[in-house]
This record gives sequence, structure tokens and C-alpha cells, in this order.
Amino acid sequence: MVILLLQAVVFIQAQSGNTLWFMNLPQANTLNPALKPGGRTYIGLPGITDISVRIDNNFLSLSDLFTGGVISDSTYTFLDEGEWLERFVEGLGNNNSVEPQAAVRLLGMAFTVKDDLRLTFDITERADASIVMPGDLMRLGLEGAQDFIGRSIDLSSLRTDVRYYHEIGIGASKNITEKLRVGARALILSGVTSVHLNNKGVTLTVNEDYTHTVNADIALDFSAPLLFITEEDGAVHGIEFDNARFDNTGGIISYMTAFANPGLGIDLGAEYRFNEMFAVSAALTDLGFIKWKRDRTEISLRNTFVFNGLTMQDVYDDSVDFEGELLNWTLDTLQNAMDITDLPGHYTTYLPTTFSAGFGYTPVPWFTAGVLSRTRFAGKQVHQAVTLSGNVNLGNVFSTTLAYTMANRRYDNLGFGLAVRGGFLQFFALVDNIPLRWTRVTSGEDTFRLPENWNTVHVRAGLNLLFGNRQDEKPLPPM
Repeated sequence: MVILLLQAVVFIQAQSGNTLWFMNLPQANTLNPALKPGGRTYIGLPGITDISVRIDNNFLSLSDLFTGGVISDSTYTFLDEGEWLERFVEGLGNNNSVEPQAAVRLLGMAFTVKDDLRLTFDITERADASIVMPGDLMRLGLEGAQDFIGRSIDLSSLRTDVRYYHEIGIGASKNITEKLRVGARALILSGVTSVHLNNKGVTLTVNEDYTHTVNADIALDFSAPLLFITEEDGAVHGIEFDNARFDNTGGIISYMTAFANPGLGIDLGAEYRFNEMFAVSAALTDLGFIKWKRDRTEISLRNTFVFNGLTMQDVYDDSVDFEGELLNWTLDTLQNAMDITDLPGHYTTYLPTTFSAGFGYTPVPWFTAGVLSRTRFAGKQVHQAVTLSGNVNLGNVFSTTLAYTMANRRYDNLGFGLAVRGGFLQFFALVDNIPLRWTRVTSGEDTFRLPENWNTVHVRAGLNLLFGNRQDEKPLPPM
């Protein structure tokens, strides 16, 4: 499980909006449906109007993967014994998470009616995941059992939630008073595929003889076109993708567009302007769920079983081969303890809801200093981020932001955003984390630089079609 998690960190790159909040962009409506950007009419074209890729993780930096600065057949990685491993283990928290997200907007539209009412419509493809590993489980796997003998480890925070779904957003915003503007956005969701771990409780006890007794009540739920191969005794032998259902274009289109896993959600937002200089705003977004009904399979572990206690320490000592003995024996033990159920009924997953609150100070019409707090709830995990930003908005022509964010146990995240409009075309690009420190890595005769201490990646870019300009708003009455 540790190895699979680390592979996810390396190979999955995937929406945060800390940098986007105060920018004059139509996409800011997805963060707070009450916000009213410039341009009376917005049209977003398929695949180019908004592409967002992000990954958050709170325990592993990119430089950890290339300790020693050399990439070769004998790369000295952080999993090898020594100070690198010790430093990595010391940095682990109680719950260590990886949360990739990716989104591609297929269509976007917004219209302003009578300079006040703004209507929006968008269709977006989304994929996200939340993987949480308890710190003690990772320490046990990497360092061995000597510090855990006689202890029971609570693994109830172990989590896996992966989903791919379609989202249709229909929104509206309007001024209720001269100072208060509110907005809402209804979400119609259609799930495509999902893997969800329903963890009702897991404890692992390290015995005196170094064996591990596991008492589990968990189930891994699938909604995916998979074929599970079982032995005569019911043990899971393997998993295969059901290729026969996708041997032609019609089968692929039918599967992707079927409204088989329905869901609903809502975004709510508000903005209150005290006067021309001070404003506050808040939003509750991605409050929703998806019911997974299609291609259902459940693999459960609801019993007590024993591992023989082999760990990565045995691999370091060359007393056991990782692939030939440790991994195979572990998989065999799990397979014998699993129960598989076809068509077990639906299960429900919930979107990672985010609450955001911002304050803006605008001393001159073209500059705003902003503070933004965002709290994201992913299952039992709560992630907090605070951003300070300076924002320049020159009408509808030019917008830029320089931001500083504290998140994921790091305090060195610099963000930058840029939007330029020429005629009816507006290009924008955002990055929430610009690495400040870099290190050299050598691969053969080549040398290149990689960022140090880089554990958050968020890049967002697109091309908007904007028509007309927002009408000048009437000055607000003094406080």
C-alpha cells in the first residue's frame, strides 16, 4: 500500500482557486457564484476555455524522490536506510494525504441581463481522488515493528476515494441591495466510474513474535467495467478490464453519456461591499453527492487475520525479496481473507466541499489587496489554506495577481496569475505554487534542475471569448 501510494504521488498530477479569487475572470464564478467579472457575455469553447490540473500532498516533496541528486540504476532514494529515510519518517503526520484533481471545461456561457442579473451555464469533465495513509502504518512498513510491539494501531483514517464524473452547472447572481450581491449554482452530476473505501474500523496489533493481527471491517466499492476473477473457494485471483463492451465507438459513447450514476450539488456565494474600498465575500461550493449504481462490485474484509510480520526492513537486509516473497505473500493473505459480492446495491460518495471567505481592500480603482481563507472537507480530512494577494485589474484588458499561500504544512507557496484581453479574446494562466528553491539532478551525462520541497502543483489556463464590457457601477453610499 505504501508503494502504491508513492507511485500515485509521482505519476498523478492534477483545483484550487486561491490565486483566481480576486482576478477579473469568468472562471471565478466557479469559486463564488456571486462574483461578477467583466464582460457582458462569455463563451467558452470545448477543451480550451479552462483546463485545471492539481495535486496536493502533505508529506512528500519532489526532491525526496531523487535524494543524492543522481538518477541511475542505483539511485539512492529516500526509501533506502540512512538519514534520508529518517528525515522522511520524521516529517510524516498522523494522516498523510494525496489529493489529485483534474478538470476540463467542455462548454461555458454567461450572459448579463440589465447590468445586474448574470446567468451562467457550463459543462465540465472532472476527476478527483483522496488517498489518506495513517502515519503509523507508513512508519511500520518503512522502519519495522520493533517500536510497535504490543501496540494496537488505529487505521480508521485509511481512505481511498477516486471518481470520474460529468458536471453541468446552471447559475445566477444578482444584487439584492446596493451593497449585497448573492449567487447560486445548481450542479447536475453524472458519475462515470468510482472506487471507494468504506472504512468502518481497522486495527493492527503487532505481536511479540513480530506477526501482525488485523481486525478489519472495511469494504472496497467499485463502480467500473471490471471483471473479477475468483478461485473455487471464492478468493479473488485477479481483475480484468471488460474490453468487450468498448470494442466500438458506439459502446464507448453509450457508456460515457449514460446517466447511470446520478448526483446533485449546489454552490452558494455572497459578496458585500461596504463602500468602494472595502468588501467581504464568502462561498460554499461543491456541496453535493453521487449515487453509484452501475457495474457494482464490493470486496470486503470483515474478519481477523494475521500477517507474518515481514516489512521493508527485511528487504533492506536482503533477507527477503520484495516482489518474489514480501509482496506475493501479503497479496495471498489478503486474497484469502477477502469476500466478493456482485451487484451489492448502490453506494454514495460526497464531493469535497469547500468553504471560502475573503476580504478585499481597494485603495485605488485598479488595485486590490486580498486575504482569502479556504477550508476543504474531504471525508474526515480538513485542509486549511490562507492566501495573501496583491491584484491589479486594469478594466477588462489586463489582470494579474501575485499571491502567497500557507497550505499543506508549507509556508513558501508563491502564486501568480495573468489575464490579457485583446478584442473579444482573453487568455489567462494561473499557478498556485512557484518553487523558490531548486536542486541539480544528474542522469548520465545530462544535468537538469528540479524544485525542492515541492508538494503542491496547480496549473490552470484557458482562452475565453468575451463580448461587451461591464457597465460602470453606481458609487456605493458612504458607510
